[in-house]
Amino acid sequence: MKVSVFTSALIALLTLISCNSEPSLQKYFVENTEKKDFIALDVSSNILNLDKAQLSAEQNEALKSFDKMNILAFKANDKNQAEFETERAKVKDILKNPKYQQLMKVGSGKDGASISYVGTDENIEEFVVFANRKENGFAVVRVLGKNMNPNNIMTLMSVLQKSNINMDQLKPLQELMK
Repeated sequence: MKVSVFTSALIALLTLISCNSEPSLQKYFVENTEKKDFIALDVSSNILNLDKAQLSAEQNEALKSFDKMNILAFKANDKNQAEFETERAKVKDILKNPKYQQLMKVGSGKDGASISYVGTDENIEEFVVFANRKENGFAVVRVLGKNMNPNNIMTLMSVLQKSNINMDQLKPLQELMK
C-alpha cells in the first residue's frame, strides 16, 4: 500500500515537473485560433501548384524540407487597440525566448517586422516572421519543416516566383489587408 501511494505521488510530481508552462508560439496559436479578432490559416506546400518534374534537384530538395505554414493574424480596428497592444506584447515576449534566434529586424517604433528561427544554422525546424502595423494589426507566420537551412529558404523563394499560388487558401488574409 505504501509503495503504491509513493509511486503515485512520484508519478504526479514528475508529471507536474515535466509540464512546461513557459509560453510558446504553438501555445499562443492554439489559444487564439478561435478568437474573434484573429484569423488563423494552415497552409501546406500544395498551395504552390508546382510541376515538380520541372524543378531542379536543389529546388525539389528545398521543397521537401518545407512542411507547412501556420499563420495567425490579429486584425486591429478603432475598438480593439488595447487588445492589439496586449496581444502584440505577448508575441514579442515569446520571441524574446533564446530559442528564437533573430535573423533580421526591420522598421522602428510600433511598426515593423522580424524574422527568427528555431534550430541550428544547418537544421532549422521553424522560421518565424512577425510583422505588425498599428493601423492593420499583426501577423505571425510559422514556416515549419525538416532539415531546412538558409540555402533551402532562398531556393524556396525562387520556387515561389515560378509557382501558381492557389489564392483561395489565402482569402482570410486578404481580408486583413483591406
